[in-house]
This record gives sequence, structure tokens and C-alpha cells, in this order.
Amino acid sequence: MSEQSMDLVVIGSGPGGYVAAIRAAQLGLRTALVEKDPLFGGTCLHRGCIPTKALLHTASVFEGVLKAADFGVETTGVPRFDGAKALDYRQGVIDKNAKGVAYLLKKNGVETVHGRGTLDSAQRRVNVVGPDGAESYLNTEHVLIATGSVPRELPFAKTNGTTIINSDHALQMQTVPESVVVLGAGAVGCEFASIYASLGAQVTLVELLPAVLPLEDQDARDEVARAFKRRGINVMVGTQLDSVVEENGGVRVVLIQKGAGSEPVSVTASQLLVAVGRVPVTSGLGLEPIGVTLDDGGFVAVDEWMETTSSGVYAIGDVVRTPWLAHVASAEGILVAERIAQAECDPIDYDLVPSCTYCEPEVASVGLSEEQARARGYDVGVGKFPFSALGKASILGKTGGFVKVVRETRYDQLLGVHIVGPHATDLIAEACVALRIESTTEELFRTMHAHPTLSEAMSEAAQVALGRALHA
Repeated sequence: MSEQSMDLVVIGSGPGGYVAAIRAAQLGLRTALVEKDPLFGGTCLHRGCIPTKALLHTASVFEGVLKAADFGVETTGVPRFDGAKALDYRQGVIDKNAKGVAYLLKKNGVETVHGRGTLDSAQRRVNVVGPDGAESYLNTEHVLIATGSVPRELPFAKTNGTTIINSDHALQMQTVPESVVVLGAGAVGCEFASIYASLGAQVTLVELLPAVLPLEDQDARDEVARAFKRRGINVMVGTQLDSVVEENGGVRVVLIQKGAGSEPVSVTASQLLVAVGRVPVTSGLGLEPIGVTLDDGGFVAVDEWMETTSSGVYAIGDVVRTPWLAHVASAEGILVAERIAQAECDPIDYDLVPSCTYCEPEVASVGLSEEQARARGYDVGVGKFPFSALGKASILGKTGGFVKVVRETRYDQLLGVHIVGPHATDLIAEACVALRIESTTEELFRTMHAHPTLSEAMSEAAQVALGRALHA
């Protein structure tokens, strides 16, 4: 039974936890990282961001081969999805990145401990039970909870890994189901609906709220819904799941669309994918006995510095009610490390968090939507520029979507940028910088953009917002 003394112990090695541990070590803090899984990286690396985007890339390549003749490339035979090879490819990406995380932790002098960590209510220390049952103790001045989340289960649609599945199960797919109902049209649901459609499945996408991607700007979510329907995805918004029954090796899903007198709709499919959010992993950590407040959903209450109601105990990422995004968790982890080390730092401005959905077409945004800007009392101006007017988009054969700029008209402050279309998740970075430095729309327009590129749409949208459209 070993015992060590630390300045900071981080529980959880996802993109929030391992980044916090590295930054803390760089700032001279004696830092330990506790991880229950054999490899570092957390949900994002092993069951979330990375494998999902790898599967999306596989689906994109498959669909690209189907359309190769449009670009003058002839292929022989009918392309076939090889699930085993696709899984090997995804796992190779994961393993490489996991080794990279382990290397970075070692390089920066972070003490790593494998096992389940819990907080000791009697004194400021973390108890760790290793894979072999051996116990060790980490005395510490500060603790950071970064234990992430798991897919939310519905009591009336419990997953079984075969006919009723969640995103964890879907990432292990080796065969494409003939048909699938995706419940939930947030980022996860839209991405998997896009994957299945690209690979040839019949897809029904169901969302309880009135629109897909309900957190995005209205123009963006409307564009995505239209694009999905053009791709053959049956989009049902304002619709709730009434029941699901396993039958004939698949499922029969009964749906009720909102509205007086609506009759239930029955949809049969090979699978039901439940993608209705995630729940935080906070139970069994010993949080409440040491004074950490949890809300009814199990999320940890924190202040602007990510400190909980128990002094010296912090929480970040999916266990707190901030955007469930890997880059948010990383930023929060850096903030905690710098706060503890008394380095210069500022609370996070969550208005500047980029949101990215990697479906086809891609969706990305940063800043305020048009609706949010108006609700906050700004005198709002907008400019939209379609990718269909860009030479580069025509070259790629991806002309759907647009860039939308939201501005404040009195001082010309750039308030938000919303993109639907090719490489939107990469293009949004320019807008992130622009909002960070409080750019005006004029400055965005005056910034020279190379031709022919997709990024020209950013400048063109700014021109439209200023009433100077050249190519719109």
C-alpha cells in the first residue's frame, strides 16, 4: 500500500484531464493522473470524437467512390464496405493517439496511476484501487474531477447492443444495417444518420424538438434538414418515441408527432440508435460527503474558475453544465491548472466556443446566432453567401450550404459566424480568431482571401452583410 503527496490529482484522462495534468506539471505542480481504463485518452479518444470522425471519413470515402465517375475517374465493380478493415483503421487511429497521450504525460513528468480513484471524506486525499485490487493513496492539495460521461439510457428503450444500440455500440459496426431509426438529432444523432446514409442504409432521424441540431442558428438547421432530405434521410422533427418492440430480428418503433389529433406512426427498422444525450460520471466518487454539490442530473456545481462548493476541488468537462465538447474540457483544464499555480488567466467566455458537427454537410458555428443576438438587444445585420457561387466548391462537387455572418450594425462588431457546407469544421477557425480579437465585419471583408478557396465565402458573406455583395 503506497502513499504519495501531490499538489494536484486529476481523476480522468480525457481531453480535459490529461491536458490539465500536463499544463499543471509545466507550471511546476507535482501532478498525478488517475485513470481507470488501460489506455489514456478518455471517451473522446476511445468511444467518441476520434472513432466517430474516423467512421465518418470511411463513409465519406465510400460515398466518394460511388461518385468517382462524376469527376472522370472510372472504377471497376461495385464498392463494398468492409467492416472489419474499417474497424482496424479506426482502432489504429485510436492506438496511435493513445500512445501519443502517454508519451506527453511521461515527457512532462506527470505521475500516472491506473485504477479507480475516489475522494476520502476524512482527509484531503484520493484513494485508488488498481486493476489488481491493490490500494494506494495520493495526498493532495487540490483535486480535479474530469471523469466524463456515458450515453444516456431511456427506460422504455433500453439498449441491448444488437437491435437497440447507443453510439458506443454503433462504433463497433462491421455490417451496415438495411435500415435504422436514429433517435435524437443533436450532433451525435446527425453524425450517425449521415454515416448510415452514406453507407447505404435507409435512415429515419427523429427529434423531439422542432428542428435538427436545435442549438444551431435557424438558417443552419433548416439547411441541414433540407440537405438530409435530399440525401434520402427521413427527417421527423417535433416527434417523440412512444414505444419500441423487438420483432422479426429488428425493431418496430412507434412515433407520435406533436400536434392535435396526430396519429401514431409505426416504423420498422433493423436497428434503433438511441442518441439522446449523455449523463455525467459522478456517482461513486465520494463527492457529496466532502461537500461537493451535485444537481438533480448528477452534474457538479462550479464557479467561473471551475471550483466546486468544496474548496480545492475542481470539476471540468462533461461532469459540469458547460458545452459537452472536447475542446471546452481542454480549455477548462488549462484554466484550472493555471488558477491553482496562480498564473495569469481569465474565466472562459462560452460565447466564443466553436460548435462543430461532422455530418454531410458539415456544420460549424461560433458566437451568437441571429436569434440570440436579437434577444440580447443588438441591432442586428446579417450576410449569407452560398457555396454554390464559389469555384472551389464547384470543383469539389459540394455546392450546398453557406456562410452566414451576424453583425452589430452600430459599431460593426462581428457577433457570430455560421457555416453549413464543405470543410465547415475547419473553416470556422478563422471566425474563432476574429471573434476573439473583437474583429469588425469590415476587417473580415478587408482580409485578403486566396482564390480559389472555400474560405472566400467568409469574406463574401462579410461583404453581403455590409451591403457590398460582389458575387452573391
